Amino acid sequence: MPPTTSPPCTPTTSLSITETINGSHRFTIQGYSLAKGIGVGKHIASENFTVGGYQWAIYFYPDGKNPEDNSSYVSVFIALASEGTDVRALFELTLIDQSGEGKHKVHSHFDRSLESGPYTLKYRGSMWGYKRFFRRAMLETSNFLKDDCLKIHCTVGVVVSAIDCSRLHSIKVPESDIGAHFGMLLENEECSDITFNVQGEKFHAHKLVLAARSPVFESEFFDSLEEDNREIVITDTEPKVFKALLHFIYKDTLVEDEELSVSSSSCMSTISDTLVAKLLAAADKYNLPRLRLMCESVLCKDISVNSVAKILALADHYCAMDLKSVCLKFAAENLVELVGSGALIELRRMICIDVPTIFGLRFGP
Repeated sequence: MPPTTSPPCTPTTSLSITETINGSHRFTIQGYSLAKGIGVGKHIASENFTVGGYQWAIYFYPDGKNPEDNSSYVSVFIALASEGTDVRALFELTLIDQSGEGKHKVHSHFDRSLESGPYTLKYRGSMWGYKRFFRRAMLETSNFLKDDCLKIHCTVGVVVSAIDCSRLHSIKVPESDIGAHFGMLLENEECSDITFNVQGEKFHAHKLVLAARSPVFESEFFDSLEEDNREIVITDTEPKVFKALLHFIYKDTLVEDEELSVSSSSCMSTISDTLVAKLLAAADKYNLPRLRLMCESVLCKDISVNSVAKILALADHYCAMDLKSVCLKFAAENLVELVGSGALIELRRMICIDVPTIFGLRFGP
């Protein structure tokens, strides 16, 4: 009998990829001199941040982590802040040089060979870092400490492995650039068909773009029976605010301006005069819910005992319900400080809401 031959076969392939999912967090420690003396083994923690499906936190020990160091060193660690078993990761801790010379102090697993591979965290609360991160005496006379403030940058790379055949034939799609293109349209004033005169300053725009973004503009341009007008005079908005409004309408982002931060104001009584507060008013006027939420998010970051009453008044006036909820939650969690500072009475006076009733308090006899 003739020898048999094996039937032809088509080989299959697969690909195992081990890589890191990276994420970073910047932790600012304001009031370092007041943190000293907290005690050996006691730390100040950053907010939790998420990388690779796990939550992490930076722990800073002003008096050191272990008694044997006799408070001669500050300690810095990265901790696994969520449930996890045998989480393998790479870490980088950077103490920022605030002189502007870029001479940062860096401890990094990235871009170097590790004899035993990535570090393994066994359970929630496991940490990686340095007990002797920096000698305190040297730190306090260095450029790392400025205006009683330290800045620590942390990068976490969670190691993951997966079988992935599609990557052999994948095509990467870039992020949307429609905002950039519309932004160029605004900046170049191409084919503009409407001009806004805002306190003497002229802004050229496009009716279709404005109408697509704002129902108020849509009604003003296309539902009105008045004669078509190529120039509209705006008297209730400042030029800088209107420019920021157009920036959002065309680019779907907030304008980059340090005045957007309430904390840039020299006095908390001027919160309503900040750019973000005026932009919130514009969002309300032109019915732009996304811009409203963006402004609420900025204002939310500056809520404090001294500012909560005024920010709550803004939220109430412009129907910023998410910001209003955060203000009331903050007030409920800080009742002692609010009562002591008199801010709770201001809350009651500034908005039409029975704050004392909400918190179970009574004023007067």
